[in-house]
Amino acid sequence: MDGMGVRSTIGQVPAPAPDEASRGAGSESGTAGKGPGDPVAARRRAERRAARITSGARELEQRLTDLLRGGLAAAGRSGQGLWEETAARMVDAQAPGLAGRVRELGAIPGSGPGWPVRLLEECALTHLLDRAWLAADRLPAPFATTVRTRVGLPSPVAGAPVRDHWLVLAQYDTGDTRLTTRRAWLYGTTGGRTALVLSYGAAGRAPGLSLPVGAVLDGELTPHAGSGQVRAEPGERFVPVAGPAAPPPGGPVGEALDAYGRALREDPWLDAWPVTLSGVVPARAEYGWQLADADGREALPLTSGARSHPGLWRLVALSGGTPVTVFGECGHRGFTPLAAWSPEAPAETVPLL
Repeated sequence: MDGMGVRSTIGQVPAPAPDEASRGAGSESGTAGKGPGDPVAARRRAERRAARITSGARELEQRLTDLLRGGLAAAGRSGQGLWEETAARMVDAQAPGLAGRVRELGAIPGSGPGWPVRLLEECALTHLLDRAWLAADRLPAPFATTVRTRVGLPSPVAGAPVRDHWLVLAQYDTGDTRLTTRRAWLYGTTGGRTALVLSYGAAGRAPGLSLPVGAVLDGELTPHAGSGQVRAEPGERFVPVAGPAAPPPGGPVGEALDAYGRALREDPWLDAWPVTLSGVVPARAEYGWQLADADGREALPLTSGARSHPGLWRLVALSGGTPVTVFGECGHRGFTPLAAWSPEAPAETVPLL
């Protein structure tokens, strides 16, 4: 559990971009010659994809059953080959979200002390996602949308656009050999909304959208559907606005953990949740670096990635042993700091990643 009191698998894996396989399904029997806007053809494509995902989910359930029947210790001897084969079948089923979870399962055995516990946790969450997909028609609509997004279907845009002056809190890229995902966190200085904007680039290419950290931009964001979603789609353009902006209102470590716990009720598969800590001090503990409340009441460990990133030393230097405000992602592996503000310069955003 890495010192945390709650467990999920975020940020939360971002909702994937629509895959080319689903776009090309219209050439299958019964829809040939239909335009991409034909509602009957679109419904048939969606039904066929749902059927493939259902078949993949049932196959994955059998794989998990076999694993538990044979014992978790056997997973450490079988290697990743069997998991890769299962992940490939999830890709064939057009369920990239399930495929990603299977690859995570394959990477856990032998990953360090306590790996059987982590494997059991991930198996339980994967089982929960499988069962939720198989019962999606009986779930509340927002949660059903979250489940569909987690298995790999595109996250739909829903709701009215929100116009505000948006402070760019953080921006960073993640990726693999096929896709680069850019994550940008924005905060509405008037409405108080925190939003995640995703953009994608093919392997070796940077995503098209780039937002300067610390800038204040006037524009619209339209939220995506789903329980607890923070993702939003930007409008056609953002216009820079002159003048400083204060950081989002923050709180102590306990409030951040409470916020993450509430978000898990809406989406049990969250990796992390955006929170702002105020009045915290970076401090070294027995197990590594942490952010502690100034009164010493509670502390939040940093993730292993954050502990090895140069941004940690930027944060330590900014603090100098005094309390600072830090924005980042709070998850079961700890806290990843993304931006910070000192009391001496509360309008100056210091990027940490």
